[in-house]
Amino acid sequence: MQFNTVDYIFFLPVVVVVYYLIPHRLKWFLLLFASYFFYGCWKVEYLAFIVSSTLIDFWTGIQMDKRLNQKKRRPFLFVSLVSNLGLLFFFKYYNFFASNVNYGTDVGLPIITDIVLPVGISFYTFQTISYSLDVYYNRLKAEKHLGYFALYVSFFPQLVAGPIERYSNLVPQFKQKLNLSYENFSNGFRQILFGLFTKMVIADNLSGIVDGVFEEPLKYSSFDLLLSTFFHSFQIYGDFFGYSIIAIGSARLLGIRLMENFKTPYLSKNMAEFWQRWHISLSTWLRDYVYFPMGGNRVSMFKWTLNIMVVFIVSGLWHGANWTFIFWGTLLGIVYLIEKQISKVITLGSNLLVNSFLIVKTFVIISIIRVFFRSTSIENAFVFLEHIFNFSRTSDLEIVIPNFLWVMLALFIGGEFFLYNTNFETFTGSKPFVVRWAIYSLLIFSIIVFAGVDDYQFIYFQF
Repeated sequence: MQFNTVDYIFFLPVVVVVYYLIPHRLKWFLLLFASYFFYGCWKVEYLAFIVSSTLIDFWTGIQMDKRLNQKKRRPFLFVSLVSNLGLLFFFKYYNFFASNVNYGTDVGLPIITDIVLPVGISFYTFQTISYSLDVYYNRLKAEKHLGYFALYVSFFPQLVAGPIERYSNLVPQFKQKLNLSYENFSNGFRQILFGLFTKMVIADNLSGIVDGVFEEPLKYSSFDLLLSTFFHSFQIYGDFFGYSIIAIGSARLLGIRLMENFKTPYLSKNMAEFWQRWHISLSTWLRDYVYFPMGGNRVSMFKWTLNIMVVFIVSGLWHGANWTFIFWGTLLGIVYLIEKQISKVITLGSNLLVNSFLIVKTFVIISIIRVFFRSTSIENAFVFLEHIFNFSRTSDLEIVIPNFLWVMLALFIGGEFFLYNTNFETFTGSKPFVVRWAIYSLLIFSIIVFAGVDDYQFIYFQF
């Protein structure tokens, strides 16, 4: 059994109702049970891995907390990092590593064909690693309550695809006594509604188009390939943003505020701004636990350049065990560095025309580079891009785009401009009753009438 969107819609209300009926002292237990039940529905035997990771980090955190000398803490940090990264490496990267070693040498490492990636492993391992590092550097005290710590690792709304939360934000909220709140419910349902719209209407309808083109790119014209490249950007945004805001809204129903994960990223004027607005929980994690420890920008120009490239390459590798992801991350880093150098020489100012040009430029560059993210190999990505830029007009197939999808995309893109300095729940909550319910009605109608025919799994579940 695997949870899909419909299953989750029925699962969540049951948890919320019981949550507000039971005493406060039992709420952590209910949420932990719900989290393990939710995770076990994907592959029940893989519960052993998340439980073992939880127990190891809980123990190492307490052991580090007992020792004031950082040198004496180091062995326990080592245990935490090795156990988490070792688990991640085996399931996600071993076959990739083995195949590349075998390709270049005569070592002959075995390829394990029946490895199934545990859902959410990249997310919860990063959460536990951040906790261990924060305890090690004395940024926080170790958690002494196993239940609260286990809930931090496995909180079901964001367990399988983020946001990648921090202990300092999540656990104090678990311990607060929370009562039924109209504000939490209204904002939570707004977020869930908007998330369902972006996933089911935008992402799912684009998925069929994009998947078809990327499977047989040589059968389509250059224009169709370019259009599908832009559609892919909206597909992955609608899919991942949709999941994130559903998770944030679900937690809000329980009185828990998760961190914002997206902030109108396609209105970014350069790569640096895009990096701050896209998958915020990952980019800030890499900033705090990779970039800053390497020295950040308080180093020589050469070292700073190296730091930036390491961050972007790690980001690519985090997404998957394929050279396409590494190449994708590398290209993003190169663009980031080039733009930083250009900005030191050229100042364009700020007006509507300049800002529009910069936004379009950034979106086009990100979309083109994302061809490597979507392709199964670097060679296939280059074939795809070559066919885009040979300006072919003839094709065996052509993209068929329903009229309603153009309308929905236009509404979605237009809505981004209104949400540039705010978010959906705040924006709608500030509007008069009639306007507010007109927006709700439009979203509900669109979900019922225009939701994609096929139930596509959330893209980031594979990471």
